[in-house]
Amino acid sequence: MSQPARSRFRGAIAGVGTSSGVRIVIGCWSSSPYGGFADAMVETALGHRVLLAPSPEVAEFVASTYSFDEVRVEPISVVAGPTAWTVRSDSLELVLALGAPTALGRLLRVVPARVAEAPWWCAVTDPVARVALRGVRTRGSAGNGRREHYGATGVRRLSAAAGAFDGTDLGVLATVDPPPRFGFSSTPRRPSVTQVVTTVVPS
Repeated sequence: MSQPARSRFRGAIAGVGTSSGVRIVIGCWSSSPYGGFADAMVETALGHRVLLAPSPEVAEFVASTYSFDEVRVEPISVVAGPTAWTVRSDSLELVLALGAPTALGRLLRVVPARVAEAPWWCAVTDPVARVALRGVRTRGSAGNGRREHYGATGVRRLSAAAGAFDGTDLGVLATVDPPPRFGFSSTPRRPSVTQVVTTVVPS
C-alpha cells in the first residue's frame, strides 16, 4: 500500500516498564492509512529491540520509521477496556491495569481537540515536554524523509502489569528506565497510556 504525503494515526500508546528490565511500547490505533491495528515495540534488558507488527505493510512502514534489531510479523490484538488493556500475540502476552488520569491528562482535557491534534500545537508543546517529561518529544525527525507530530489529548497512569515475552515472565510494573531506543522520542518514565493523534509528513 502506498503511503500518502500526510498520514494520521489516531489511537493510544501505552509505555510500560517491567521489573524484568523489558520495556514495551504498544500502539492501539483506531484509524490510520492501514485501518485499525495494534503493534508493539519491545526492548529487552540486554537492549535487543523487537517490532511486533500485524502485517508486512505495517512492519515496513514502522521499521523504516524507527530502529529495530528484529522485526516479527504476527497477529497482535489489543482489547482496550475502561479499566484494562489485554495484549496478545505469538510473542507477547500482557495485561495492563489502568489508573486515574495524570495531572497532565486532566490539563489536556481543557485543550480543544482540533488544537491538541494540530502540528503547530505540537511545535508549541515540544519545549515543555522536553523539560517536564524526560525523553519525551512531541515532534521530530521520524527518519526515512519523514517528520512526526504527536498531539496528546489525554494521559492515564498504569497501576499494574503482568505477562510474558517469548515465554519468559515480565515481572511486575516498573518505571520505563532506561528509555527505550526506538526513535527520537520515548514514552514518559512513569508507565502510562496516552491518547494521541500522530501526524506524519515529509521532512
